[in-house]
Amino acid sequence: MSQSQIWIILLAGSLGTFAFRYSFLWLADRYQMPQTLRSLLKYVPAAVLAALVTPAVMTPAINSSNWHDPRLIAGIVALAIAWRTRNTLLTLIGGMLMMWLCLWLGF
Repeated sequence: MSQSQIWIILLAGSLGTFAFRYSFLWLADRYQMPQTLRSLLKYVPAAVLAALVTPAVMTPAINSSNWHDPRLIAGIVALAIAWRTRNTLLTLIGGMLMMWLCLWLGF
């Protein structure tokens, strides 16, 4: 494959991605979204965050059978903070502090 073909593929992919994402912005101004869909879309950020974080937290502990894994401990602490406070920033800070504390203590 030549370099020009690679650039054409990259350009076509970029334009396709831009057109797909822009279409939602363009359509949002012209059409009213149903209330059911609006209420469902409120949960998308939380679901995406959980889908990204859960494998990173659980996979090392499950694969190594090491339940003292710093990621798992930090994830449990972050989950507890989120449950008690419902504050995203506090959850992120608490989880990171617990992760660094575990690493500093040598877990």
